[in-house]
Parts: sequence; structure tokens; C-alpha cells
Amino acid sequence: MVSGLNNTGVGIFILTIAAALLITLVIRASACRVARTWSEKTGTRRIAGILRHHSTHMLDDFIVPGAYGGLTRVDYAVLTAGGILCIQTKHYNGIVFGAARDPQWTNVDGVDQRKFLNPLIQNEGRARALQKIAPDVPVASLIVFTGAVQLTSLQEKNVIHVSDLDKYVAAFAAESAAITNWDDIWTSVRAAALTDDESRKDFNAQLSFS
Repeated sequence: MVSGLNNTGVGIFILTIAAALLITLVIRASACRVARTWSEKTGTRRIAGILRHHSTHMLDDFIVPGAYGGLTRVDYAVLTAGGILCIQTKHYNGIVFGAARDPQWTNVDGVDQRKFLNPLIQNEGRARALQKIAPDVPVASLIVFTGAVQLTSLQEKNVIHVSDLDKYVAAFAAESAAITNWDDIWTSVRAAALTDDESRKDFNAQLSFS
């Protein structure tokens, strides 16, 4: 009888410990998600603030007809004296490495390792889509990373951390393009930019079939 009680007590103790560990893991995972979301939003606000500091002509999170058909989504486009910067943003911690023409890049964050599509190749198509809308103005692709990320192995000059964005945009704008009708150009970009729900549904549907 005593042995039975002891066994029951041990079982309850083990279940209690297991439940506590499970709860701890759930809370930790939830806290990590919240921290990542907060960090990503902070990075997004920082990018928008820097771009608005350099130009009043800025659009974010919009869809345009793709350079080769279909639709494509642009994270940011900003018009400066040097032309249009087509910006794609990425949020990672740890180390990111990959080559310019690699189909995928790799992120190593502690023991976690994940692959993602090469943003240079992705954004190249987006920049070309904007170039079709504004053929008379230079359009350049820029990849901006936020988060506690190291890009030491990446040699591409147009792949930067958000901490270097202000300097990069200033240098790009300093290379003034011989364009006079800036307002007309930006009017064309704004007219082509799609932000309605139906366009987003069409774009998401296109992704599901790709």
C-alpha cells in the first residue's frame, strides 16, 4: 500500500516536472516570437524614417505588374536625385552568407540554420518592373537587412545593414541624374502601384501556383 502511494507520488512529481518544462518551452517560444516581431517592426519603422528623411516621394508595400508578366510586390521605392531605389528588406539575426548568383542564401543563428531565396535575384525582377514604369530614370536594386545580423561574407555593395542605409541613400542621391520631370515620373509610379485588397489576393494566388 505504501509502495503504491510512493509510486503514485513519483508519477505525479514526474508529470508536474514535465508540465512545467512544457509550459516553460511554450512561454519561451512565445517570447521569442514577440521579440522577433517587435524587432522586425522596429527595423521597418527605421527604414521608413530614413527614406522619408531623404525624399517625400516614397512608397512601401505595393504591387506592380511584373517585368515579364504577372505581378510583383515591392517593399519600398524611393525617388531621389540619383533615380529610384527599389528596396527589399530582410530581417535576420546571426550570420547570413551566399553569393550573388546562388539561388538560395543561408542564415545561421546559433544552432538554427535556414535557407531563403537569394534577395538579389528576387529584387532584380522588381527593379526591372519599376524600370518599365519609369523608363527614363535610373532604377537601382538595394537589399537592406535589419536585426542583429552579420553580413561579413557578402561582398555585394548593394546588400547592406539598416545602420548603413542613411549613408547609402545619400551617396546614391548625390549621383544626380539628368532628369527634369521628377513629379511626372513619380506620378506614373504612384498610378501603377496597386495596394487594394483584390490586387493582393491576385498576387497571393500567383504565389500559390509558383
